[in-house]
Amino acid sequence: MTIQWFPGHMAKARREVTEKLKLIDIVYELVDARIPMSSRNPMIEDILKNKPRIMLLNKADKADAAVTQQWKEHFENQGIRSLSINSVNGQGLNQIVPASKEILQEKFDRMRAKGVKPRAIRALIIGIPNVGKSTLINRLAKKNIAKTGDRPGITTSQQWVKVGKELELLDTPGILWPKFEDELVGLRLAVTGAIKDSIINLQDVAVFGLRFLEEHYPERLKERYALDEIPEDIAELFDAIGEKRGCLMSGGLINYDKTTEVIIRDIRTEKFGRLSFEQPTM
Repeated sequence: MTIQWFPGHMAKARREVTEKLKLIDIVYELVDARIPMSSRNPMIEDILKNKPRIMLLNKADKADAAVTQQWKEHFENQGIRSLSINSVNGQGLNQIVPASKEILQEKFDRMRAKGVKPRAIRALIIGIPNVGKSTLINRLAKKNIAKTGDRPGITTSQQWVKVGKELELLDTPGILWPKFEDELVGLRLAVTGAIKDSIINLQDVAVFGLRFLEEHYPERLKERYALDEIPEDIAELFDAIGEKRGCLMSGGLINYDKTTEVIIRDIRTEKFGRLSFEQPTM
């Protein structure tokens, strides 16, 4: 699954982010806790250089908690501070400012030593589309400032947002890479809804989701669709799910498009519980 998707506004966002870095104290890199590496932009290291950073593992409520802890340890071992958060209900957000102060303490101590008046921390929020940037900003600012929605790519321009007296945020449009060289990356992004459904083959995504569940969460798969065993043949598995869910056409034939929609919706709406689609060792 090779996907070409690099709208002009995303190329512009990269240039603007690069220009704004000199104004920034710290970067909040927002990723999906279910797919922390796949939801990182491969250009991010090149763009951010050596700026202080906090990795925010968003949608942690949807991810397998044990796997999220593994990811936190993984990033900490790389010298990157990480926090698990839920931008929808605000879980973990009260850790962001204290962690930022800790990381930036030396910088602000130097500023005070030079007689520079203390000011708010200036932070850049960066992440791929649909990872929750706008929701995070609105929750932090306690008002509906950034546009939010379920469609990837809804943030379209940069804006500064004040969060109390201690923090100023710069939101940026999502930046997605030009091409997914790794098919697994594309499938992980697709199954979690980070890529527009209209540009992908949804049956491929459903097959990926089923095979992943079979390998990592087989009991949940069997329980959800009342299966005694999981058929090895993927067509037989689709047939079994389609029949259980009433996805039938005239003559009793399985409607594979409808079955595909059911599978993907069940994954995205947590009918299988909390899922993590990649681990640090994968």
